Amino acid sequence: MNFLSNNIKHIRTLKGLTQEQFAEDLKVSRSRISSYEENRAVPPIEFLVDLSEYFNIPLDILIKNNLSGAKDTTFIEIGNRRILFPITVNGANEDLIEIVPVEASAGYLRGYSDPEYIEHLAKIKLPFLPVGTHRAFPIKGDSMLPVKSGSYIVAKFIEDLRDIKDGRTYIVLSKSEGMVYKRVFKKLEEHNMLLMVSDNKKYDAYYLQAEDVLEIWEFTCSINTQEYDEHELKISSIASMLTQLGIELKELEKSLQ
Repeated sequence: MNFLSNNIKHIRTLKGLTQEQFAEDLKVSRSRISSYEENRAVPPIEFLVDLSEYFNIPLDILIKNNLSGAKDTTFIEIGNRRILFPITVNGANEDLIEIVPVEASAGYLRGYSDPEYIEHLAKIKLPFLPVGTHRAFPIKGDSMLPVKSGSYIVAKFIEDLRDIKDGRTYIVLSKSEGMVYKRVFKKLEEHNMLLMVSDNKKYDAYYLQAEDVLEIWEFTCSINTQEYDEHELKISSIASMLTQLGIELKELEKSLQ
């Protein structure tokens, strides 16, 4: 099964599990685990599905990629992709999300790939989140109104830029821009770039080279730390903003043709 036997043993070891503990968790015998790790038997598909869910690792990653270079189960690098795992749990075995505080946001560009840096971030539990690895990022400035400066965006990690949904908002970490929150449109096939659009019409849209992107996180929810003023909640103000955004996008599309 390609790299599967070594991957099972390596990830199990990283998690600090004995074969007995691992077998008990997956409700199989220790001898079966041993036979899979020593490549003496091929795991059935049912076991592989359970294994993928247990490790929080996509099945194709487990089978097709050599994960032996991973030194931590927070993330594993495969080529230019970084696979993150929601392994931080509380006493009730519930996934926790890391919060990047405002004062540490500038250092995130340097520490995003350092498991020790991530480990020391504050953590909270949000039970309503969908499946996936989430992190909370601080918002600065007014480029994405009505999301106010000082709010936090809780976002889901995206492994591949091709999984971006045009028009959705994302936290984007890049070499040139650092950490920004923008509405993103794929221009990968035409230009190998992303179109980065602010919801506030005062700010111009711009392009970001795909190879410049280090991480991308898709919006799940926002946490506001300030109350909205009455005028900020008026439907007319929001509608006007959305209308203007649509006009700007059409103009940008025309310029590319």
